[in-house]
Amino acid sequence: MGFVVAFRVMKRSLLHLHTAALLLGALAIHPAPSGAQAAATTTISPDAAPAAQASATQDPAIVPTGRLAEGWWATRHKQILAQLATHPDAQLLLIGDSITNNYDKADPPNQNFQPIWDAYYAPRKALNLGFSGDTTANVLWRLDHGEVAGLHPKLVILLIGTNNTASGQTAKQTEEGIDAVIKDLERRLPQTKILLMGLLPTALPSREVNFDVNDYLGAHYAGGEDPMVSYIDVSVVFYTFGQLDTSLFYDPTLSPPGPALHPNTAGQRLMASAIEPDVARLLGDTPVKPYSPVNPPPKNR
Repeated sequence: MGFVVAFRVMKRSLLHLHTAALLLGALAIHPAPSGAQAAATTTISPDAAPAAQASATQDPAIVPTGRLAEGWWATRHKQILAQLATHPDAQLLLIGDSITNNYDKADPPNQNFQPIWDAYYAPRKALNLGFSGDTTANVLWRLDHGEVAGLHPKLVILLIGTNNTASGQTAKQTEEGIDAVIKDLERRLPQTKILLMGLLPTALPSREVNFDVNDYLGAHYAGGEDPMVSYIDVSVVFYTFGQLDTSLFYDPTLSPPGPALHPNTAGQRLMASAIEPDVARLLGDTPVKPYSPVNPPPKNR
């Protein structure tokens, strides 16, 4: 939990130090692989969490929302359901948005994430339940529609909320959405531990809201109030001398370039390494030695 303490102490001062250098580009959060911009489908399943049903009109972050109109998303959902039948013994689930979805990629040098997955998660019978562009509402819909049905994993790693804040939702709405996902997971997987990750730093204008969300998550989940949930904020690994290290993100290298948001190969490796002690502890196994490629990409300071 060292990352939690260190970053919560320093993060507000870091914000003032790096604000002038951060990019204020147009919002381009987690684009769908196909570029689809279809409207979402909103439904509340009879099996939905009580909190979602009670407050559905108050907070969009807790209204289960599908994206079936987007072909790639509907296809991935079907593929996930098919995987459940062939992997009933899955011990580790990674649930989130594009940052988690990216582990499926093997595109060197900047998006070569599959080797990291193979080193840290594949040996642990892990399933990747990350969907590019998802918010807490989309995760709730996926849970309602069978994406953890029949599973009994030891651990869930949850990283969700960046798309909530980037789409204009408030810190409170995002916090309620994350709370709803945790409650839903605990209801469906009562024996499963949850490693909740704080939102990663970004150069998007929503970065200040992300700080507020992480303050809330740390206050509510870092102290052991919920014995099934552990919290870790690894944001500090993405900073150098008080500034966001944009060389750890691949968005600025795209054409056209975007604001730092998605960790590149080096950034994702740092993230996996930073959470590994907690992952091993919660799984009750031996920590994986830090993965290091033969030729890591150079870092531009």
